[in-house]
Amino acid sequence: MTLTGHHFIAGREAAPHGHHFHAFNPATSAQLEPAYGDATHAQADEALQAAEAAFDALRLATPETRAALLDAIADEIMALGDALLERAHAECALPMARLTGERGRAIGQCKLFASLIREGSWADARVDHAIPDRQPLPKPDVRRVMMPVGPVVVFGASNFPFAIGVIGTDTVCALAAGCPVVVKGHPAHPGTCEMLGRAVLKALHKVGLPAGCFSLLHGKGNDIGTTLVKHPLTQAVGFTGSLRGGRALMDVAAARPHPIPVYAEMGSVNPVFVLPGALKERASKIAEAYIGSVTMGVGQFCTNPAIVLGLKSDGLQQFISNAAAMATKVAPQTMLHRGICEAYDAGTAVWQTIDGLELAGQSETPPSDTASQAACRIFTTTIDVLEDNSELHREVFGPCSIITQCSTLEDMLRYANNLEGQLTATIHGTVDDLREFAPLVRALEKKVGRIIFNGFPTGIEVCPSMHHGGPYPAASHSFFTSIGTASIYRFVRPVCYQGFPEEALPELLKDSNPRGAMRIVDGELKR
Repeated sequence: MTLTGHHFIAGREAAPHGHHFHAFNPATSAQLEPAYGDATHAQADEALQAAEAAFDALRLATPETRAALLDAIADEIMALGDALLERAHAECALPMARLTGERGRAIGQCKLFASLIREGSWADARVDHAIPDRQPLPKPDVRRVMMPVGPVVVFGASNFPFAIGVIGTDTVCALAAGCPVVVKGHPAHPGTCEMLGRAVLKALHKVGLPAGCFSLLHGKGNDIGTTLVKHPLTQAVGFTGSLRGGRALMDVAAARPHPIPVYAEMGSVNPVFVLPGALKERASKIAEAYIGSVTMGVGQFCTNPAIVLGLKSDGLQQFISNAAAMATKVAPQTMLHRGICEAYDAGTAVWQTIDGLELAGQSETPPSDTASQAACRIFTTTIDVLEDNSELHREVFGPCSIITQCSTLEDMLRYANNLEGQLTATIHGTVDDLREFAPLVRALEKKVGRIIFNGFPTGIEVCPSMHHGGPYPAASHSFFTSIGTASIYRFVRPVCYQGFPEEALPELLKDSNPRGAMRIVDGELKR
């Protein structure tokens, strides 16, 4: 495929003009062609006007048609072949094996949501039949079902160019729900975005849905993103990225004459609590898995385990020694782009100025001068230093982590109770540990979205039970997930019908239930 640098606006290609930018290969610093340009306010308006015009066609399409669209997107992704992997590798420096796996995840998400909407129970249909002779007042016929909200703006993430990008969860679940999508592509991998955007447009054409159901706009700065969020036709926003970026979009959306939700996943420090029984049984094995998690993907995951806490003991000292030694053997690796690498080096440099925080081990091989490489860095400190320094409460994106020594269970509980909202927390322990430290679990239930036992938070299973979110500032709304089938609920809202005749009701609310979906009928779950 020949890349053009064009925006896609409801199937129309628009050449870049105004401010131009290029992607760069982070491993070589080489500039990649073609040039891309910042979309204009007029182009944003055109994309959202087209999305609004296509909304009825998409939302009123049969579930089978929308499912066929997702299946077609999966097919078109595969049809891009190795060219897609090669461009993403050039733009993001992610290994080909990782990209191949992520492509499989993106295709799997398409298939998962296609199955979801074919089955139909996700729409949470509820039917309460009338009881006209009820005393003292008759009961009306009342029915409720989830309906799509309208055009959704999606911001692609830097660290998952396929699975959380142009054809990632946000886009796929919005289309599944019946919402047109306008994607703001990530400027670090615009070529990858262009290839995937073409795949979506081909899929729309294949199933006969309007091209206005999807647009892709490029932009390096914040202006086009702000414009899209401010636009009166935008009904919801999906975002994965930094706290600063997510909060800025939340503030823009809240300041609109008609505020809209921004579903932002903004990262966390993902604390890991290593309990005494686990340290006694397998300190070295936990240390090995810990270093593997910290360095997975060069630490460029929002679930990176950035803080570890354990009780002072010989077992914890063994854990620290093993982790530090393993860190020295980790070769520096190329990060997604130079900006992320510079932020990582700056963040860990600040850490090294803090009294009482010691560098326990780091990659013994220095990073390359020409590539955007990051060294693994493992620090150690005490609970007092951790609690007293606000710089240690914020995520530093990359392969670094802090192991913290606590004197008592109360230290751990105090830290857990004072946590800001987190995406995850992890406990390594035994069954006896869980009984003895039960208050710790109760504390974490109030602070995080996902609690892991004897594992690590990196590597997210895409399934109906997954919750990838958490209390602010990990995410903008703790009720919602950005991964798994429940993510569809961000882009729908309940609509209630009272007293309607059968023929005028949505299919899922008809007494005949032609799709055979699970529903709540007169208080009973049934088909």
